[in-house]
Amino acid sequence: MMKKYILLWLSVFTTMTASGQWSTLNDQQPMNGQWSMVNGSMADSLPWPQNVRARLDSLVGLPMFETSTVGLMVYDLSADSVLYCHNHRVLLRPASTMKLLTAITAIDLLGGNYRLNTSLYYKGTISNRTLRGTLYCVGGMDPLFDGNDMRAFANELRQLGVDTIRGTIVADCTMKDTLRLGEGWCWDDRNPILSPLLVSRKANFTERLVGELAAQHVEVDSIRLTTGRMPGDARFICSRTHTLQQVLVPMMKESDNLFAESLFYQIAAGSGKRPATAKGSRAVMQQLIRRMGLNPEVYRIADGSGLSLYNYLSAELEVMFLRYAWQNWQVYNLLYPSLPIAGVDGTLQKRMLMPFNTGNVHAKTGTLSGVSALSGYCTAPNGHVLCFSTINQGVMRASTAHRFQERVCSALTEPSTETDRK
Repeated sequence: MMKKYILLWLSVFTTMTASGQWSTLNDQQPMNGQWSMVNGSMADSLPWPQNVRARLDSLVGLPMFETSTVGLMVYDLSADSVLYCHNHRVLLRPASTMKLLTAITAIDLLGGNYRLNTSLYYKGTISNRTLRGTLYCVGGMDPLFDGNDMRAFANELRQLGVDTIRGTIVADCTMKDTLRLGEGWCWDDRNPILSPLLVSRKANFTERLVGELAAQHVEVDSIRLTTGRMPGDARFICSRTHTLQQVLVPMMKESDNLFAESLFYQIAAGSGKRPATAKGSRAVMQQLIRRMGLNPEVYRIADGSGLSLYNYLSAELEVMFLRYAWQNWQVYNLLYPSLPIAGVDGTLQKRMLMPFNTGNVHAKTGTLSGVSALSGYCTAPNGHVLCFSTINQGVMRASTAHRFQERVCSALTEPSTETDRK
C-alpha cells in the first residue's frame, strides 16, 4: 500500500513539474492557483500567515536558483514582526533600490521643505547700466534647474537696470567635491554628471548664462568665464529653488539617477559637511543604520543611486529602512506617494498587472546587468500592511526576475479562499 502512495505522489510531482507549476516561470502560466501543493499540503488551505510562508517557500525553491540567488524578507508592519526570511542577510547589489536608503535618509534629515538653491551674486559696481566686476553663479546641485530658471537669472539682471556686463563670470561649484562620477560606476553607462551647477542636466552653466543674456539684449563685453569661490561680501541678485519633495517624485517614480545623486550629496551638505562628499553622506546613513539596531560596518554604501557596483546591502537592511519610514509619519508621508504604483505609474506602470497587485504594490525597482530588485509596501488580504525586499542576483534575463517578483507580491496580496476575497 505504501509503495502505491509513493508511486502516486511521484506521478503527481512529475505532472506538476512538467506543467511548469514549480519548475518554470512561464509567461503564459496563470497566477491564480499557482500555489497548488507545497510539501504535500495545499498552501491555500493554511491559515494566514502560514499560507504566505508556504507560497514563498515554493517560490524560493524554483530551479532558477540553481544558477542565481535571491535575498528575500517580508515584514508585517501591522503586527511589527518578521513574516518571512530567505537569505535576508546575504550581501547583494541593490541596483536602484539603493534610492530607498537615499530617500529615507534625506527626508529624515532634511524634511520635505528643504530647498536646493542655485544663486546669482555680483561684486563690483553698476553705473550707466553697466556692471563692471564679477558675477558669481553659486551651485547647490539642483537637478531641476532648467532653461526657464536661466531666463529668470538673466531677467533679474535686466531688472537691476543692467544692459552691459564687463568682467568675469565665476562658476562656484564648491558645494561638493570635484568628482564628476561616482565610485564604482561603469565607464560605458549613461552616467549623470555630478556637478553642483547644471542646467537641463548639462554642465555648461556659464556658457548658457552668456547665451541667455545675449538673448535678452544684455551685452557681454570681453567677458571671462572661470571657476572659483564666491567671497563673503558679494551682493545677492536672485536665487532659484526647488524643494526636496519636487526632486523626490521623479527620483523614485522614474528612477532618475541624477536626482538621487543630488539628494545623496544634499545629505552631506545638510549635515554641515562642506564640500559635500560621498563619504560624508555615507556617514549620515551609517548613523541611521545604527539607530535601527544594525551594524553599518556590515554593508558597503558607495553612492546614492545604485549605479555603483561597489554597493552591497541586504534584503534585511532595506526592510528595516522601510519599517523605519513606516514608523515615522513625517518620512512615510513623503516616501509612500513617491513610490511607483503597480500597473499605474513610474517604472511599475507596465508590471504587476495581476488583480491583487495592481494599485496595491507601491515599490522601488532596481536593475543592473545580472541584478533585479524590488522593495516596497503592499496590503495583505487581511488588511495588514507589509513591507518587503527581494534582491535577485545572477539573473541573465530581467524578465525572469520580474516574473518571480510578481509572484512574490501575489503571494502576499492574493486571498486564499472565496471567503477571503470578500
